[in-house]
Amino acid sequence: MNNMNQMMKQVKKMQEQMLKAQEELGNKTVEGSSGGGVVTVQINGHKKLLSIEIKPEAVDPEDVEMLQDLVLTAVNDALTKAEELASSDMGKFTGGMKIPGLF
Repeated sequence: MNNMNQMMKQVKKMQEQMLKAQEELGNKTVEGSSGGGVVTVQINGHKKLLSIEIKPEAVDPEDVEMLQDLVLTAVNDALTKAEELASSDMGKFTGGMKIPGLF
């Protein structure tokens, strides 16, 4: 019975550490870019878009599709990095398993 209590304490401690790590992801940011840096975006570890920066040379009124593609590419780049950040931070607790809803 003592082993069960000890195991439950360890599980509770691990849950608390996981919650803290998840919260901390919101304070971490990643940056994605495209077009050699003419479009950059910042996303936090919760995959919330924080900022978009578009340099003037990226804006061509005659080629709006290019700007749209640059923004899309930069956002997807940042989302990929945010996913990698979450996997890295939370992987300590999951042993690399992807747990739905956790990250």
